[in-house]
Parts: sequence; structure tokens; C-alpha cells
Amino acid sequence: MKKTMKITTLALAGVLAASMAACSGGGTDTTTTASGGDTTAATTASGGGSSADANTLVYAGEEVSTINPLLDTHGELTTIVFSGLLKIDGNGKPVEDLAESYQYDEGSTTYTFKLRQGVKWHDGKDFTADDVVYTYKTILEDEALADSIRSDYEDIESVEKTDDYTVVIKLKKYMQPIETYFTIGILPKHLCEGQDIETMEFNQKPIGTGRYKLTSWETDGGMISFEANKDYYGKVPGIEKVVYKTVGDETTKATMIQSGEADLAWLNSKYAATFNGKSEFTQWVFTTADYRGASMEMESDFWKDNADSIGVLNYAIDKQSIVDSVLVGQGETAYSPIQRNPLGTNKEADIYPYDLDKFASEMEKLGWKKGSDGIYERNGKKFHFTIQTREWEEERVDIANVMSSMLKQAGVEMEVVFVQKFDWKAGYDGFLAGYATEFDPDMIYKQFKSDGSNNSRHYKNAEVDKYLEEGRYGTTDDARKKAYGEFEVAYAKAPSIVLVAYLQGNYVGVSGLKGLDTTRTLGHHAVGVMWNIEEWTLSK
Repeated sequence: MKKTMKITTLALAGVLAASMAACSGGGTDTTTTASGGDTTAATTASGGGSSADANTLVYAGEEVSTINPLLDTHGELTTIVFSGLLKIDGNGKPVEDLAESYQYDEGSTTYTFKLRQGVKWHDGKDFTADDVVYTYKTILEDEALADSIRSDYEDIESVEKTDDYTVVIKLKKYMQPIETYFTIGILPKHLCEGQDIETMEFNQKPIGTGRYKLTSWETDGGMISFEANKDYYGKVPGIEKVVYKTVGDETTKATMIQSGEADLAWLNSKYAATFNGKSEFTQWVFTTADYRGASMEMESDFWKDNADSIGVLNYAIDKQSIVDSVLVGQGETAYSPIQRNPLGTNKEADIYPYDLDKFASEMEKLGWKKGSDGIYERNGKKFHFTIQTREWEEERVDIANVMSSMLKQAGVEMEVVFVQKFDWKAGYDGFLAGYATEFDPDMIYKQFKSDGSNNSRHYKNAEVDKYLEEGRYGTTDDARKKAYGEFEVAYAKAPSIVLVAYLQGNYVGVSGLKGLDTTRTLGHHAVGVMWNIEEWTLSK
């Protein structure tokens, strides 16, 4: 059902302020009752508590339905429960993890991984090459897997073990970015083999080799609990327990931080700003590769006829104004989907300044004429399209509403439809999108390549395909950077997304939380903050 309500962050900020005042009670203690009837110790607004929870990190996060790295491809929790052959370091580069060493042989196009010995699954079983082979064969052969990863592994020809601690992965052809994809979490063969990967009980009772292991999952209460893996092969985390609370909206997350119910949360920029100058809290600002924009469904009836008019919309949107107001300056205007990637950043792709006169002249060239109501028309149809936006994502709601207002003033109707969940089959002309390419720029291959496995908006462009291929199979950084620079220009000229802004990753936590490292660029929804959680400390 369509909802046409208007939500503004400014209005919600007022509600938040009142809610925070009530929760904080002027600094008095608050008491919560556990489901079993036991009363926990009081916790203060600064995150304090009893000695029993003094080394427990409570994280206010988003909804989680599964903890399986092959299904949840950008989740925070998979990264602390599971380990990959490689992992991403603070500089965004893949380094050894379950593999203690690896080498690539150009002649045979094979990677040989020497695995760590003595690694244990959380249930005490030994980790071996059989688990790696099982995981990668599942990726290659199980058609039920998410489209979001299939294209990443399409150049793998075979995966075999040569002994219990050696795995050989043969490629069809050299592909430098494959090393980024070798970071995917490995599953235990002894628990997953022969089961339906989408529906197996394991997805809610995960067993990994990572830094934390699951202790309980209260699906009704939205609380997932973990404890440090004392048998972890690397540095054992100093924070003994992590409690992940699933939260439905950003107002609640901010209130939980203020009241002491949570110790850490990712907040949108306006809510983060409400904690400025409060000594009992710490803010961390991460660079993210997370952008927002209106992503068009290229097979909708409207865009089938009017795809030539997507790019021109950029002239009518004052992106800097959106950054300054909606993001309170915590971000930058967007012109490319790989703008924050070292192999991207081609300023020659920044071809759309905010210019209403230019917009009007380009619309005239395209054959659009304003009707009596001030809305452009062409071939008997108004320039009217629908964009769905999840109503609980306040920052996206504000961006969509401001975009709609700016376009309406310029003569274009962008109807914003609020939904609880994105509905790809409901016939909308697009959605207010967020994506990120935080590591290798090849991460966009599956999204923008004509036959990419995650090209859900059906974008097709032969020139873009050419440059994506050159970027994927380039043998030097210089060659790849050139290819991706060409991609950026080609895509800017014929886009499927009206890019608006890149976000910063604003995390707010209690002052006793230390060790978060802002070196690494984070992903969509600022995922990746726990990349060095083993270095964190917490005092309450």
C-alpha cells in the first residue's frame, strides 16, 4: 500500500530531544528487567553498569535475519563470527587470515593457499581444506545463492585440496580483484553439507572460526549475544561479550545511546550532531564509500521511453545544499559510483553542475516542453516518475523529499512513495538507493555490467561493459585506473542513477569505549566498523 506521509529529520529531532530527556531522567539511573524476571543492575546515561556487564559491549544495529557470509554479503556480524582465506586490513587491502600464506602462479593461473593448522571451529572441530573446498564449490554451484556475489566468482574454474591444509584455486584467466573476494567467510562442511543454504538452521545458529562465537539469539526481543572466542588463532578480543540489539529506527538508536541502553551505534549525521560537546560520549567519523541517489528501473515503461533524460536531472538538483542541510555538512556531492575509490576519482566525470538554465536548455534539446501546469511533457507524456523509499530510513526520506521539491520547481515530478521494504515487483520507476564500493572498484562489475548478477535495475551500456571488463582484467594498477576513469565518464554521460551525495560514517559511543580505528573506508550503512574489534577496550 502506498504511503504519502512526509517525514522530516528536523521534526524527529524534536521528538528525539524530548525522548532523550525522559530516558536520561536528568542523569538518574534507569533499570531494565531481563526476560526471566531478574532485575539487572542500573545503567547510567554514560553507559555504566554492574561488574557483570562492565566488559560487555551493547551495539544498537539494524535488523538481522541470518548470519551466513554467503547470504549476508555486507553484514557486520558475519565478520566477527567467520573468517576468510584472506581479510581486509586497515588500508582496504587483502592480507592473510585462515591462509597463513598464498602465492599466484601466472603460467597455470592458480592460487595456492597454505592454511593455518590448529584452527578450531566454535564447536571444537578442526578446520581443514575440506571446509574451504565446500564453501567455494557452494558459491560456484548453488543456484540459490544471492545474486550479490555470483559475478564475483565467475572466473574461478576449479577448487581442489592437495592435502588437509593446502587448497588450489584455478582461474579461467587472471583477475586481480579476486583477492578481495577471497575474504568471504568459510563455512563448516560438517554442519552445512547437504542442507538448503537459504533455510538451514545454521543461519540462526552460526558456527565460525572468527573472533566471537554466538551464545544466544532472542528473535522476539531482537537481541543477539556473543562471547570472545578464547581459542581464536589470532589476538583474542579484550571485550568479553558483544550484545547486538536490532533497532527499527534511528531515533531509537540515538535514544539508546543517550540513555545508556547501548554503548555504540551508527547514527545519521543529524542525530550524531546532537552529541557534540557531551563529554560522556565519543564520536568517530569514518570515511565511507556509501552514496545515495535515485536509482532508476531501466525496464519500467517510463524509463524505456525516457532513459536519455536521466542525466539531465542532475542540473536541477542542488547537491551541495542537500549535503549542507540533510547531512549537516558530513559528506560530499556525488558524481561517480567509485568516486571514493583510489582507482576512481576521475574529475572529468563531474559533468553536471547545479545550473537551472542549463537544465532548461538541455531539456529543450531533448524535446521536452513545459505544459500549462509547469511540468515538462514529451510525446504526450508528463515527466513524472515514482521512487520508493523506506520510510524508517530518515536520512533517505529527507534526501528524497528535497530532491522531489527541487525537481518540481524545475518542472519534473518525482513522486516519493514510502514503503517498509523495497518491492521490486510493484512497478515503481526506481528507488532511493545506497551502495558502496569500499574496496576494489570491481565491486561495481556485478551491478553495472549488462549481464552482471546483481544488475537488478537492468542497466545496459556496451561502452560501460567494455571499461568494466578492462578494469577487471587489467594487469597493472595504471591500466586499471585508466579503465575505471573511462568507465566513470561513460557512465556519467548515460547514467541509471541520479547520484546525490556520499555520506560520512558517524559512530557515537560511550566515552569508556576505546580503540576504534577510522583508517579503513567503510561500506554501505557504514558497515566494517568492527574490523579491528580485537583491539577495542571498554570501561563502564
